[in-house]
Amino acid sequence: MSTPQPDITHSARFASTRAAHRDETAEDYVEAIAQLIEQTGSARISDLAQCMGVSHVTVTRIIDRLSKEGLVTKEPRKPIHLTQAGKTMAEESHARHEIILAFLLAIGVDEHQAQIDAEGIEHHTSQQTLAALAELTRSLKNQQ
Repeated sequence: MSTPQPDITHSARFASTRAAHRDETAEDYVEAIAQLIEQTGSARISDLAQCMGVSHVTVTRIIDRLSKEGLVTKEPRKPIHLTQAGKTMAEESHARHEIILAFLLAIGVDEHQAQIDAEGIEHHTSQQTLAALAELTRSLKNQQ
């Protein structure tokens, strides 16, 4: 008896989800760093720990990883800076968040819940789906 072959579409779906999960933390952190810099002028480990609701040690480990990935630069006891790659990632993540948030608000989700849901959905949505959501959101707003 032969072993059933996995469906390529099925495996591609899981590969896409694994990739999104892998990138979620990096995207969340670079977006948070960009927001802190915009709001306060700098981003420090302690600021990120408070913002993300995690320990100083957790943030330090993640920032070390992001530094190795070329997304941030850091020096002991100095603010964290985004590299150009980090800035680009933060901008793209923020743009996805805003599209998802606008869509959720347009279909009647209250703002608090829409913010929470958008934070998760933004990491798992393709460019094709984002474009369709943006277009649908424009249509919904025009009907109001």
